[in-house]
Amino acid sequence: MAFLFDTDAISELLRPRPLTSYVEWLRNVPREEQFTSAVVIGELYKGAYRSQARPKHLKNIEQRILPAVTALPYDVATAKVFGKIRAKLEAAGAILPDADLQIAATAIYHDLELVSGNLRHFSRISTLKLNNILSDARILGD
Repeated sequence: MAFLFDTDAISELLRPRPLTSYVEWLRNVPREEQFTSAVVIGELYKGAYRSQARPKHLKNIEQRILPAVTALPYDVATAKVFGKIRAKLEAAGAILPDADLQIAATAIYHDLELVSGNLRHFSRISTLKLNNILSDARILGD
């Protein structure tokens, strides 16, 4: 199984002391099975440009993150999945932010399991495969 990493799943690795069980799990995921969305990269850049430590965060994105994962585009095919999900959630009164829906649409379109610490949030999308490793690691607090 290949994985798409959400913003919090990538940010966790940049913390001074990332969660041990999450880091250990990730060490066993082959590089060719590690993906993220261009939308996630955009969120990371937004955070970097808003930070007091801008140069440090920009360097982390460009030298640590981008070489470590394959960033998938948000393109027309993914946008179609986004539209379908958004319409279904709106009809159910369960709206999520567009960026989260774009990330989920990327995972669904590419048949990837989403790694996120925000499972309750993403669980509204019935066709999305979710991985609970980060959420579980947070509960354990390792």
